[in-house]
Amino acid sequence: MPHEHAAAVLDAAGLEEIRKRLGIWSIRMTTKAASGHPSSCLSASHLVTALFFGGYMRYDASRPEWPERDRFVLSKGHAAPILYAALKEAGVIDNDLMSLREIGSPLEGHPNVRRLAGVEASTGSLGQGLSLALGMALGQRMDGSGARTFVVMGDGEVDEGQVWEAAMAAAKYDVDNLVALVDRNGYQQMGQADQVLPLDPLVEKFAAFGWRASEIDGHDWSQVLGALDAARETDGRPTVIIAHTKKGYGVSKILADPGNKYHGVPLSQEEMAVAIEEIENA
Repeated sequence: MPHEHAAAVLDAAGLEEIRKRLGIWSIRMTTKAASGHPSSCLSASHLVTALFFGGYMRYDASRPEWPERDRFVLSKGHAAPILYAALKEAGVIDNDLMSLREIGSPLEGHPNVRRLAGVEASTGSLGQGLSLALGMALGQRMDGSGARTFVVMGDGEVDEGQVWEAAMAAAKYDVDNLVALVDRNGYQQMGQADQVLPLDPLVEKFAAFGWRASEIDGHDWSQVLGALDAARETDGRPTVIIAHTKKGYGVSKILADPGNKYHGVPLSQEEMAVAIEEIENA
């Protein structure tokens, strides 16, 4: 039987405490490594926390290779620290999180499926995660397992044509065990996502491709959990949740940046101390 993690029965307040821990770990890890993307981790923090600890993903922490498990693909692989923190919190791994990006450490800058338990796909080449997740979901259906695949994508990578090829294929083959969550934080490496290539109306675009699409505030627990509750229902269509988020959520120094200064830039020791205090006291 799957491991029933205690966090699966927590309410929004309990999930928020875990979310804060995952965010703080993401900051600590990247500051120690002097490299990484803490702001991208924080924008996705509610989504990752809800999936791993809200009772939405079926997994066995003691058997990461359990065949009947749900799969999780972090398409925006540069946010790897929050995935590693979630795996540690869930009891899937016992690695030292502070070894992020060290030579020889399996906690690489982007997830590597060959090196760490609980990592289902090697990601970081943006735009490929939805295709990988689609293949997994199709495989689950062929096996008759009843399992599902979840994928968290960045909004910048949705520019990629491969995303829309996968979207068309998922609808064509009625892959309703596939759930995509778009972390719509508004920025990518080169600046504001909509200045690089406008995405809106994104919900309508996915709907036109045959998906069941919704739009939420990705930092509002009632909306996040409500959307994932709705995603439990299958009707022959894949599901996408467009979650509007803020890069560096909870850290005033990052939120006050009008540009994209903190993309791929860890906080200094002094900035880290202030950020952790802000998150803990929020």
